[in-house]
Amino acid sequence: MADRPVPLKDTRLLDVKLGQVPSWIAMRDFTPSGLIGAVRRGYDRYLNKYINVKKGGIGGIAMVLFGYVVVSYVWNYEHLKHDRWRKYH
Repeated sequence: MADRPVPLKDTRLLDVKLGQVPSWIAMRDFTPSGLIGAVRRGYDRYLNKYINVKKGGIGGIAMVLFGYVVVSYVWNYEHLKHDRWRKYH
C-alpha cells in the first residue's frame, strides 16, 4: 500500500514548499483558542524534548535562562542606551 499524501493543513512548516507557504499560512488557526493551543503544543514539545527525559542535562534549563537574559536586555535597552552616553566627570 502506497503512502497517501499528507494534506497541506497537516504538513509541518519545514516540509512545505516555498510556493505553498501563503496557502499553508492561510489554513492556520489564528483565533485566540488556536494561538493558545499552538503555545501549549510548543510548550509540551519543549518539555518532552528537554525536561522529561531519562538522562537529562543542563541544556533545557540553559535555553530558558538564555532566553530570559535576551528578553530582559531587550526590555531594558532604552535605559542601557542612555547610560552609555552619560559622563560621570
